[in-house]
Amino acid sequence: MPFTAEQFFGVFAAYNAAVWPVQVLLLALALAAVVLALWPVAAGGRIIAGILAALWLWMGIAYHWAFFSSINRGAYLFGALFVAEGVLLAIDGVVRGRLAFRALTDLAGAVGALAILYALIIYPGLGYLAGHRYPAVPTFGLPCPTTIFTFGLLLSAERQVPLYLVVIPFAWSIIGAGAAVALGVPQDAGLVVAGVVGTLLIWRKNRLAASPA
Repeated sequence: MPFTAEQFFGVFAAYNAAVWPVQVLLLALALAAVVLALWPVAAGGRIIAGILAALWLWMGIAYHWAFFSSINRGAYLFGALFVAEGVLLAIDGVVRGRLAFRALTDLAGAVGALAILYALIIYPGLGYLAGHRYPAVPTFGLPCPTTIFTFGLLLSAERQVPLYLVVIPFAWSIIGAGAAVALGVPQDAGLVVAGVVGTLLIWRKNRLAASPA
């Protein structure tokens, strides 16, 4: 790691102090996406995809480039990848309308619901139990909990999810394993699980959907 745990959590503290109360808005957008998945409406898929796109653009620009880059030069590359993910979600989900979301009762839907619950409630709870206190904590809208949330929604997609939309979230989930082990962020273990299991289930859903009846 090119930085210490103290520097790492210091970036969270600086970010949270600087952007407050944007964290509340980002959480509200996440809850709106969940509501739209539970009770689909016309253009709901485009709205949810737009929310996901906005979250990834925000993480790339407002976190990686503006804050994380102060302790890790790799943040410039990470930021570019996150921005790319936001653009891909906007093109596929908003412009082309290829994504539709619904609370599903199959295995992928159940895992997706668990991932969303983990990202929004269990993740901050585990952080608190680990001794992390605001503002030096990863709030929603930062990469790890938001990547878990993204997998949750993609697993709730009715149609096939293009695998290129999963590559960057999956890559970040593997990178997040380093934080879980080296920096004392036990809640990030859920990121690795969400990334691996989520990617496998999305691949399985796509394969089943493409198989002849």
